[in-house]
Amino acid sequence: MRISTAFYYQRAVQDMQNSLSGIAQLQAQFGSGKKIIRPSDGPAEAARAIDLKQAISRLDQFERNRNAADQKLGLINATLKSANNVLQRIRDLTIRANSGAQTDETRSIINTEIKQRLHELLDYANARDGNGEFIFAGSQGKTQPFALTPAGAVYNGDQSALHLQISANRTLKANASGYEIFQRIRTGNGRFTTHSHSANAGSGVITAGSVTDASAYTPGNSRIVFTSANTFNVINGATGATLLSAQPYTENAAINFNGVQVAIAGKVNAGDQFNVSASRHQDIFSTLKKLINTLSISPTDNAGKAQLQQGLQNALGDIDQALNNILNIRTSVGTRQNSLASANAEASSTKLVLQKTLSETEDLDVTGAISRLTLEVNALKALQATFAKLQNLSLFNFL
Repeated sequence: MRISTAFYYQRAVQDMQNSLSGIAQLQAQFGSGKKIIRPSDGPAEAARAIDLKQAISRLDQFERNRNAADQKLGLINATLKSANNVLQRIRDLTIRANSGAQTDETRSIINTEIKQRLHELLDYANARDGNGEFIFAGSQGKTQPFALTPAGAVYNGDQSALHLQISANRTLKANASGYEIFQRIRTGNGRFTTHSHSANAGSGVITAGSVTDASAYTPGNSRIVFTSANTFNVINGATGATLLSAQPYTENAAINFNGVQVAIAGKVNAGDQFNVSASRHQDIFSTLKKLINTLSISPTDNAGKAQLQQGLQNALGDIDQALNNILNIRTSVGTRQNSLASANAEASSTKLVLQKTLSETEDLDVTGAISRLTLEVNALKALQATFAKLQNLSLFNFL
């Protein structure tokens, strides 16, 4: 077969261009560090790399959500810790005010500090985050959640929960409603509350009591009515029926009815009454307002001192309920932060595996690429040398 000069030149140029293209491809791979520059370099591997990058991108978004949730929950926990400290201080002041050594003047000094602490607590309830949004307003971040009133405070936020996606199959609540923290607090011992009648003439004070038989306990109102200084009846407040009749009174002795147990300390007079009623919800600001009003009392007789003591004792019970509520909220927040830490550890392991797989899919094997580049360069040099020698072969050279 005869090979024309034109065909020889064309084939030689094509071979050198192919070799140069291979060298250029390897150089591009060296420059990017990737073995897939274009999808056409490896369609299956390119598609796999896209899937892996999308999976890593989703993990990165979940990580940002977890970081945002952790920051919100950390701020909530720190703010509630400060609020807890304020309430604990108010509790200590209330105990001090309830001691027999206090005078009107010293109680007034204590009351002044409690008033200041009330406004400090309000500041924490209206705390803001780094973006200037109120952290306890639910979804109403631009609205100040709490405003003081003569009786307590009103809540202007809502109870919406902010859920963030922290993994492919999990969401997490990243906020805490001020309503649940500061408003929805049980009074008394959490099951029922006790108080003395304002018209009592004796010095009796009723304890907070407790539920001793849950199966027999029925929430409702009852009255302990003294028929003399030594006997009392227990009356159902709703029906007027007598539950206990002509019971002997012993100071500090347990009084049991309807599954509850209470006791009364002090001297009582005929006609004195003590009420046991179902616990209800009361905001902490109302509790502190009542405490402030109670500390404003200047008792002039034993009955007045008993009313003061009863008011302070009831305030202590309500403050304890508020402290327990904050503790429960903080426990919930801490549990969610622990969940975030676990999710971070799990996602970190998953991301590491995906990144390794992605690297194996698209990253360049430098050692192998150097060998291929050396081979391509040597092949190109051989083509060029061969072409340089053969292009001068012609019959005219022998004539």
